[in-house]
Amino acid sequence: MSSEGGAADSPLAMRRIDWADGRWTTSPAAVATDGDALLVTAVESSDAWRTTAYGFVHDTEHALVAPFPVDAAMEVTFTGDFVSEFDQAGAFVRVSDEEWIKAGVEFADGALQLGAVVTHRFSDWSVAPVPEWAGASITVRLSRAGDAVTVRARSGDDPFRLVRVAHLDPEARAEAGPFVCAPTRAGLTVRFASWTIGRADAALH
Repeated sequence: MSSEGGAADSPLAMRRIDWADGRWTTSPAAVATDGDALLVTAVESSDAWRTTAYGFVHDTEHALVAPFPVDAAMEVTFTGDFVSEFDQAGAFVRVSDEEWIKAGVEFADGALQLGAVVTHRFSDWSVAPVPEWAGASITVRLSRAGDAVTVRARSGDDPFRLVRVAHLDPEARAEAGPFVCAPTRAGLTVRFASWTIGRADAALH
């Protein structure tokens, strides 16, 4: 959002979060730096999901998280070669192992998909195909205000599009940051170009 609250532009007052200021929810297979960027390689079978439809609980996502207070917005920008089923990356919000949100892109059913999983004891999942985003720089923006987290995303410098509005208790102590999972293969490496935090968006629309 701009300082006037417009939905199309990234905010002016974002500040960078140092990679060293985060903690891993689950350690990845490998981590390296490339200038200011962080290269993260996922462990095969890493994932985040709770029960719904599939009957299993996976709590092995590689999320690098830092405090995410109310009235803050966080952005993660990344690139990756998402080609195997359920390759995924984006931004993760964690309150506990039973309450979390992941949002970003995921390769599913033969195409790159943009979506989110919201979990309050049980996970749900919503996606929409974005094959034109393959190979592009992708930014996921989380804005926390009141009892909600608003998820937006964009490819390159395109306008942000609304992905999801999800409930989050305003009293909850949440952490958030970049994440990657590779449920079906080894060797997925995602390049995270930036991780920033600033003030929450002024409006939902």
